[in-house]
Amino acid sequence: MADDTDLRAFVHERFRRSDEKLDRVIEGIAELRQMVSGIVQILASHDQHMLAMEVRLGRIEKRLDLHDPAIPS
Repeated sequence: MADDTDLRAFVHERFRRSDEKLDRVIEGIAELRQMVSGIVQILASHDQHMLAMEVRLGRIEKRLDLHDPAIPS
């Protein structure tokens, strides 16, 4: 009987430790998701800014009658 109780206690402790480790992994993944979300927002903002700059540069080149023959219009 004592062996059975010891085994149950051992298994219970192992499961408890595994649960704690899994909780830490889940928390880490949640933190990573937040960081990636922030990075995606920053990249989207930069992408919008770059697009606006391309449009503006295109207008400037058109006004100055500049064109690169290697780049189709």
